[in-house]
Amino acid sequence: MKTTRNRTRASGALILGIAASLVVLSASVAQAQYRIEGVNVTAVDVDITAKAGEVSTADGGSIHFWGYQEDSNSQGIPGGSALPQYPGPTLIVNQGVNVTINFKSELPFGQCSSMIFPGQQVAATGGTPGLLTQEACPGDADPVIYSFTASEPGTYTYYSGTESELQIEMGLVGALIVRPISGEDHAYNHADTQFDHEYLFLLTSMDPEYHALAEQGLFADIDMTTRWPVYWFINGRAAPDDLADSFVAWLPHQPYNCTPRMTPGQRVLVRIIGGDQDQHPLHLHGNHYNEIARYGRMLASTSSSGPDLKRGKFTTLSVPGQTVDAIFEWTGEKLGWDIYGSTLDDMPAHTCKDVAPADGYGDADSDYPMEWCDDHNKKFPVVLPENQNLAFGGWWSGSPYMGGEGSLPPGEGGLNPFGGFFFMWHSHTEKELTNFDIFPGGMLSMMVVEPPGTVIDNN
Repeated sequence: MKTTRNRTRASGALILGIAASLVVLSASVAQAQYRIEGVNVTAVDVDITAKAGEVSTADGGSIHFWGYQEDSNSQGIPGGSALPQYPGPTLIVNQGVNVTINFKSELPFGQCSSMIFPGQQVAATGGTPGLLTQEACPGDADPVIYSFTASEPGTYTYYSGTESELQIEMGLVGALIVRPISGEDHAYNHADTQFDHEYLFLLTSMDPEYHALAEQGLFADIDMTTRWPVYWFINGRAAPDDLADSFVAWLPHQPYNCTPRMTPGQRVLVRIIGGDQDQHPLHLHGNHYNEIARYGRMLASTSSSGPDLKRGKFTTLSVPGQTVDAIFEWTGEKLGWDIYGSTLDDMPAHTCKDVAPADGYGDADSDYPMEWCDDHNKKFPVVLPENQNLAFGGWWSGSPYMGGEGSLPPGEGGLNPFGGFFFMWHSHTEKELTNFDIFPGGMLSMMVVEPPGTVIDNN
């Protein structure tokens, strides 16, 4: 039986309210993470249960969902007790560790569920045989036990193998990260995969009509061929909520944020996961980047060559179930003007020494290490209009220079205390930048390049 669709549009006042919240919430950019948050899996068993909850959307809505719950609440999700979350807990494990998941289902209406781990050799015991793996059903006395050895480093996903087309839509999907023997600052066991910061982009979407039918137990009325999502998420949050701190109390089922930060010359590892049945073209502004791995395997000609087959990209078409690892760098190289300000623009003089090695970038003893010296002291290429002729975004510091601040009208700006350069990272499909037809929203975040010396951590 097909359902009837009744889409409504929000008022202009609500649109302005959402835009205002985008500015307010982005003040939390100083709280972005330096390592991806999740459940650090050791040799101890991990207990996970599939349960129902409510996802909050940035336009003030609430959607019934099914999520994986890590029963010990080792992440410290607000509320003092374990909760199902969207997406499921990010499982972080060191290469070579034996992983054991004890899984139960407490889904409503007696719905059985399961977990499958692509890229891993999994042994499953207990429960009921399903199409893809052993399944747990509500009321089972014992859990299903999934066990595997995390033998290969990389970025992976996990999700329900039970009626996957529905249960993934409902929220039963998550990320698995296997850290290499080389250490937590490497994506793989090769020096060319070293990074300074890492960020997860688990991309999903929802059609709330299916969730409403599932909440009532009307599964016979769900026709997945008519699916029409109107919400799009990064790490379980629709913009602007993904700019808020991780683990905020008002998003108890959606603990993870996505607010990338870096300083010039640092290497950022971007872990991209296609978490639903759609394709999402993830577009990273600011520079091209290199895809170094797919499906948890380096793009390498031989096992010892490193990612020598890496691909330069500015957009990754994320497809269902695929994982991609990419390294992003930004220095301001060849912009044609001095990003720290030139004396020709009445800015203070600074040094750019390129001696050892002579690679075009300022050495460590330069005033701004990693400055592109060929652009040193080059004049800003345009004349900015007077303030009264400008419209001010929340992230405008009042100055076009890295680390600079300028005069702003009262009440304007204030969300860029370090004078960084902001770039939108987002889906390149326009409809995915909305929350139920409200722009801005959906699958977008902001990345900021901040001045050298800025401390970036997860405090």
